[in-house]
Amino acid sequence: MIYTKMTVAAMKLAYEAHHGQVDKGGVPYIFHPFHLAEQMEDEISCAAALLHDVVEDTSVTLAELEAQFPPEVTEAVRLLTHEKGVAQMNYLAALAVNPVARRVKLADIAHNDNAQRAAAGAPLSAETRIRLHKKYQTAREFLLTFEP
Repeated sequence: MIYTKMTVAAMKLAYEAHHGQVDKGGVPYIFHPFHLAEQMEDEISCAAALLHDVVEDTSVTLAELEAQFPPEVTEAVRLLTHEKGVAQMNYLAALAVNPVARRVKLADIAHNDNAQRAAAGAPLSAETRIRLHKKYQTAREFLLTFEP
């Protein structure tokens, strides 16, 4: 984790925004963005990782983030926010051109595809596990081979 004034502000905002949420394994959700942020090597990517699900999964708006964080962070968060009705591959193609969004999404995919992460929660059917793994594998391969 990179500790700067900006990343600490992102940590606090993410912590408050995700308060009370849990993942499929029953673990407090905040550990997911923290896990991603710990893998980032620069301040902008770290802040974007911490905030990557805030707009999509909480009441925090992009405008609120734009008032507090630089455009390099908020543009990545905007691209990482998967809007309803947007096809998965269109979503991935849009974010792939932004190196920060791409780096965060690859970390997100790896964490989401970790079968042990959900092991403590309600068991997923074999069909669901296979479907999700294929979805994550396709997304990972697309992002790793994408050339703008």
